[in-house]
Amino acid sequence: MDERLSTDPAAIKSMQDNLRRNRPAIVATYSLIGAILLFGAAGFFADQYFGTKPWCLLAGLAFGICLGFYELVKVSKLKT
Repeated sequence: MDERLSTDPAAIKSMQDNLRRNRPAIVATYSLIGAILLFGAAGFFADQYFGTKPWCLLAGLAFGICLGFYELVKVSKLKT
C-alpha cells in the first residue's frame, strides 16, 4: 500500500499536529483569498446595480486586499 495513504496512528497524529500548529497561517491565507473574492464580487454587483463600472469593483478589490493583508499581518505578529 502507498505510504501516503497510510492509516498509521502515528502518521495521523503527526499530520494533526502539523495542521494544529499551522492553523493561524491557514486561516489567514483563506481569509485573504475570501476577502478579495467576497468584496470583489460585491463591487462587481454594485457596479451592475449602479452603473458605475469599474469603480465599485476596484474599490471592493482594494478593500478586500487591505482586509486580507491585515489578517496576514495580525497572524505574523502572533507567530513572532
